[in-house]
Amino acid sequence: MRYKLFGNSGLRVSELCLGAMTFGEEWGWGASKDESRRLFEAFAEAGGNFIDTANHYTDGASERYVGEFIAAERERFVLATKYTLNSRPDDPNGGGNHRKSMMQALNASLKRLNTDYIDLYWLHAWDFMTPVDEVMRAFDDLVRAGKVLYIGISDAPAWIVSRANTLAELRGWSPFVGLQIQYSLIERTPERDLLPMARALDIAVTAWGPLGGGLLTGKYNPDADKNASADARYTVSPWGQDLMGKRNLDIAAAVVELAAEIDRAPSQVAINWVRQQRRGVIVPILGARTLAQLQDNLASLDFKLSDEQLQRLDAASAISPGFPHDFLMREGVRQVIYGNTLPAIDNHRV
Repeated sequence: MRYKLFGNSGLRVSELCLGAMTFGEEWGWGASKDESRRLFEAFAEAGGNFIDTANHYTDGASERYVGEFIAAERERFVLATKYTLNSRPDDPNGGGNHRKSMMQALNASLKRLNTDYIDLYWLHAWDFMTPVDEVMRAFDDLVRAGKVLYIGISDAPAWIVSRANTLAELRGWSPFVGLQIQYSLIERTPERDLLPMARALDIAVTAWGPLGGGLLTGKYNPDADKNASADARYTVSPWGQDLMGKRNLDIAAAVVELAAEIDRAPSQVAINWVRQQRRGVIVPILGARTLAQLQDNLASLDFKLSDEQLQRLDAASAISPGFPHDFLMREGVRQVIYGNTLPAIDNHRV
């Protein structure tokens, strides 16, 4: 396991993150407490120090388990949790991005995690109601109080994130150092705006769903991978059920084909495609439900894909950049922007 600087900070995190949404069986699926402990111990033994949970996961069981597991070595681990999702569905203030939601969620998380500070506190999803300045000032208050060390934002538009960090820079508040997004060979649309923004602003990215809701394990293709361990028993996640279209199955088939050629599991190939992207700091989040699955995922650290193999997967999963990107790349448009000088300009920002 190697480590990465987390965005525009000095924080060091492992190159893979352990997602704890699977810790607990309260939602009818997931890992028992004993299995969750085995997952945690295997990740820590491999050198992992970055753990991601949320106040909403498995009705609080995830945070309780994580707090118990890290207690003996609390300072070693980079503990990340989130707020926003509603824990009291009939209460209009039971969730959201506003200060009241943030404070009540943080205090409850600190109790469940049995700690007095959070290393990385995420806004879980943008609510399109709370003013950006309220969010950033409230986060800054938590940092100044020592309850939170760093802040991040998940599942939000690029314009919200860039506006928030510009505001924080101008007012001397703590900026977002992390951006959490859905990103995989199946879901590449963050390449249009979110990933370029994160790279330009030096915001680290954590990628959830690197296996495309389970689709990229190859288990759902007619010619499923014959080398993958039967013990892994991957299942399609709740959001993965919507991904079973022809395009995505074709992408999964390309992953299976390449995996067979190099005698690796498709899941490892899919994780490494995310891990090896040259789009800034990107840390895949592993969402294993069993020890066999996690061990399979961790084996992605044992090899790297070649440039040719990455290009094959890129071609199999390519998306249109969309407007304005396609428009600005047209030869006629580039001609009227740059004239005849473009080939003579060395642009270090590309």
